[in-house]
Amino acid sequence: MEKHFSFKTDVGLVRSHNEDNGGVFTNKFGLLAVVADGMGGHLAGDVASSMTVKHLKEAWYQATSLQSVKEAEEWIVQQFEHVNQSLFEHALSNPECQGMGTTIVGAICTDDFVTIGHVGDSRAYLVNEYGFSLKTDDHSLVHELVRTGQISKEEAEHHPRKNVLLRALGTEKQIKIDVVSLQAEEQQTLLLCSDGLSNKLNNEEMNHLLLEEGSLEDKADSFIRLANERGGEDNITVALIQYQDESKR
Repeated sequence: MEKHFSFKTDVGLVRSHNEDNGGVFTNKFGLLAVVADGMGGHLAGDVASSMTVKHLKEAWYQATSLQSVKEAEEWIVQQFEHVNQSLFEHALSNPECQGMGTTIVGAICTDDFVTIGHVGDSRAYLVNEYGFSLKTDDHSLVHELVRTGQISKEEAEHHPRKNVLLRALGTEKQIKIDVVSLQAEEQQTLLLCSDGLSNKLNNEEMNHLLLEEGSLEDKADSFIRLANERGGEDNITVALIQYQDESKR
């Protein structure tokens, strides 16, 4: 199966610099898509997200065996843990980076499967013949309040503590990583994004944009444009990966 992709990041309309980072990287096994949303003191968020993406990119180019779901899941956990340790130690030895961290959502996309790992509130969505669905759970205070029935999903959308994370890379010595794997299918599209997008568009709007005619580049541009039209208070990052059946071209 052919895999097409597009990656775009935008500073938004309010922030002075972009703490998001990411990319889509290829090797002989397939694609690795990454979105990281950094946080911390002055420029420390930039450091956390860029260190994360740099490590994952280099590790992906050096990967020697990723032919099974088990290998892919182990690779994601191992690399995320390595990044977590690096960020944690960097913050300890560099006072200006104290408290820095980053969300991370990454997807390994092969011809046979998709393996998604994440920490924080950057998200992965999938659209296929069965519809549009969110494949990650936010590691946030508000999501936990919804999960335990203390507030509704509607209340969560406008909760004053919506941005409080319970998990992020680099903030604790040990980190718990969520990993899920899916079968690769023809005509499916994977969307990874930072909360600068998911806070501005609902599922219905995302699904509509993904199903519209046009290139992946056009769709990524539309996502960013809409988020900015609705305030653009945060950095906005989008990675799109589309599976296509080569025989139908």
